[in-house]
Amino acid sequence: MSVVDKITDELNDLHAHETSPGMAAVALDLAQAIAGTDAPTAKAVGARELRSIMADLRKLAPVDSKGDAVDDIAEQRAKRRAAAREQSASG
Repeated sequence: MSVVDKITDELNDLHAHETSPGMAAVALDLAQAIAGTDAPTAKAVGARELRSIMADLRKLAPVDSKGDAVDDIAEQRAKRRAAAREQSASG
């Protein structure tokens, strides 16, 4: 997977085209420039700028609605209780 593919995937995960379309476009252009050159200095400069933009985009990304560790524990507990009820009802 190329750097362009990875950045595209991350931009999609961050919903960057919705929250910051200009920065997302610049990030994608930088990824393409990095992929399209063999000059180590150009790659280093592009990578530094891309890292900075991606850090900003991560900060601007909407908060994911997935639960935290407490929610995960509660979900696991509910599954165990349901399984225990099922076993006691059938046994």
